Amino acid sequence: MNKPTMHRFKPGTIKRLFSYMSAYRLQLFFVVICIFLSAAASAASALFLKTLIDQHIMPLIGQEQPQFNALLRAIMVMGSIYLVGVLATLFYNRTMVVIAQGTLKKIRDQMFGHMQTLPICYFDTHSHGDVMSRYTNDTDTLRQAISQSLPQMFSSLISVITVFIAMIYLSVGLTVFVAAFTFILLKVIKLLVRKSRTFFVKQQQSLGDMNGYIEELISGQKVVKVFCHEDQAKIEFDKKNDSLCDSSTQANKYGNITMPIVGNMGYMLYVIIAIIGGAAGISELPNLSLTGFNILTVGTIVSFLTLSRSFINPIGQVSMQLNMVLMALAGASRIFELMDEIQEQDDGYVELVNAKLENGELTECAERTDLWAWKHPHHDGSITFTPMTGHIQFFDVDFAYEANKNVLHHITLYAEPGQKVAFVGSTGAGKTTITNLINRFYDIADGKIRYDGININKIKKSDLRRSLGVVLQDVNLFTGTVMDNIRYGKLDATDEDCIAAAKLANADGFIHMLPQGYQTIIKGDGSSLSQGQRQLISIARAAVADPPVMILDEATSSIDTRTEAIVQKGMDALMKGRTVFVIAHRLSTVKNADVIMVLEQGRIIERGSHDELITQKGKYYQLYTGAFELD
Repeated sequence: MNKPTMHRFKPGTIKRLFSYMSAYRLQLFFVVICIFLSAAASAASALFLKTLIDQHIMPLIGQEQPQFNALLRAIMVMGSIYLVGVLATLFYNRTMVVIAQGTLKKIRDQMFGHMQTLPICYFDTHSHGDVMSRYTNDTDTLRQAISQSLPQMFSSLISVITVFIAMIYLSVGLTVFVAAFTFILLKVIKLLVRKSRTFFVKQQQSLGDMNGYIEELISGQKVVKVFCHEDQAKIEFDKKNDSLCDSSTQANKYGNITMPIVGNMGYMLYVIIAIIGGAAGISELPNLSLTGFNILTVGTIVSFLTLSRSFINPIGQVSMQLNMVLMALAGASRIFELMDEIQEQDDGYVELVNAKLENGELTECAERTDLWAWKHPHHDGSITFTPMTGHIQFFDVDFAYEANKNVLHHITLYAEPGQKVAFVGSTGAGKTTITNLINRFYDIADGKIRYDGININKIKKSDLRRSLGVVLQDVNLFTGTVMDNIRYGKLDATDEDCIAAAKLANADGFIHMLPQGYQTIIKGDGSSLSQGQRQLISIARAAVADPPVMILDEATSSIDTRTEAIVQKGMDALMKGRTVFVIAHRLSTVKNADVIMVLEQGRIIERGSHDELITQKGKYYQLYTGAFELD
C-alpha cells in the first residue's frame, strides 16, 4: 500500500483550490462587499456607543424632565446599523454555501473523471477505502472550509482592521497598548498552529488508511468468519484506530485550546484597559486621538472596551478557523494527489471501425455490420483498412510487475483466427498475466504483441478493448436490474439481444425464476445470487458485446460440473468463429482446444493439442492423468 511519508501539503494546493472558485467571481465579489459591510457595521456600532453615552445619555442625568426623543432616534440609528450588519452576514453565508457546493461538485466531477483514466496498477496498489475517503471525508472538510472557515477568516481579518482604525480614532495610547498585547497573543497562536498542522495532515491520512481497512474487512467478511479471524481483525483495527485517535487528539488538542487561551487573554486585556482607561479618565490625563488631544470620557472608555473585545475575538476566530482550514488543505492535498496521478498512457492511433465490402474493397460505415476493420492513418494522409480477424501473436515477450522481477520469460505464441487457445499451469505461472497484456492493462517490458499484424501499442486502448470480450473468475455486478447488468457489455443492445445472450449462456432459465425476472434488482455486488448465477450473467454480458476475441479467465470455475457441461455448449456457440483464450484449472474444459500451452514459472514448457500432449507424456500428461495436481 502506498502511503505518503511526508506530512506536508501538496505545493500549490491553496492556489489550485481558488482556481476552482474562479467561476464564482461575481458571487465572491458580493461576499466581499457583504463582509466589508458587516465589519463596518460592527465597528460603527461600537463607535456609536461613545456618541450615545456622551451626547444622549450623560446629558439626561440629573434633569428633572428629561426628553428622550433624541435618545430614541439615536437608538433607532444604532439598531439600523446592527440590522445592516446582520443582513450582510446572512447574505454572505448563504452565498458561500452555493459557492462551496458548486466548487465541490466541480472537484468531484473532475476527480471521478480523472480516476476513470488511471491505469489498473493504481487500483492494485491503493486501498479502495482510501480512495473512497477522498470522495467523502476529504471533500467534506473542504466543504466546511469553503462555506464557513474561509469567509469567517476573511471577515475576522477585515473586522480586525476596521476595529483597529476605530480604536486609533478613539485613543492612540490605548491602541498601542492593545497592539503590544496582541503581538504576544499572536506568538502564542503561532506556536499552537505550528503544533497542530502536522497532526491535521496525519489525521486525514490515518482516516483514509482506516477506511481502506474497513472496506477490505466488509468485502471479506465471509473469510474473516470462516477462519475465525475476528479477534486478529479487531487487533489490526485497534492499531489503525489508535493511530487515528492519536493524530486526531494531538491535532484537536492544540486546535481546541486556542480559543479558550485567546478568550481568556482577551478578558485579561479587557480588565487591564478598564483599569488604565478609568484611572486616566479620573486623573483627566490628556488622550491623543485622531481628532486631537482630549480627555477620556465615560463614552470613550465604554466604546474602546467594546472595540477591544471586537478586536481580540476575531483573532481567536481566525486561529480557530485556521485549524479547520489546515484540515481542509490536508484533505485538498490528498484530493489533488489523486487528480495528479499519471493517466494511463495511450499513444495508439489505429481505430476499430464498422466496415463493409464495396467492389472488393473495405470501406468504413456508420451502421453496425458483421465486419470489423482496423482504420490505419498514415503520415501522408492516406488511410488503409485491415480486416479484423482476431489473429494474435506474441514474439519473445518479457514482462515484470516490478523492475528486474520478470514473471513472463520469452513468451512466443500464435493464435490463428477462430482458434481456441488454452493456458494450463499452476497458480502464479503467468496465465492471467498473458491475458492482461493482450488487454494492455500492463505494457510489456520487451518483445512484441501483434493483433492482425498491427503492433498493439499502435492501437487505441479503447478500441483494442472493445474488440475483446472478457469473462473473469471474480465477477463484478453492479446495482441495477439483471437486464442492465447484461446490457453493460453493449449499451445500445435491445432487450431481445440481452435475452438471446442470456439463452446462449444458459442463464435464461434461472433469470425467469427470479422474482421480477430480467427486471429483478441486483443490489451491491449481487450477493443475493449464487456464485454460479453471477458467473452466468457475466458470460451473458460478454456474449451480448459480440466481440471477435474472447478471453475466459477460469470462467466456469464457480459453476458445478453438470451446469458447466450445459454452459460449455453455449460457450462453444459463443466461441464459434472467434479467437478464444481460455484459462482453466479443470482440464476437461480445454480438451477441445486447438492449442494447449502449459506454463510453468512464466515460461511455456509445452504446447500442442490434447492428443499431442498426451502422447508426449510430459507435464500435461501428468496433470491430466492425476500424477501431478494443479496448485
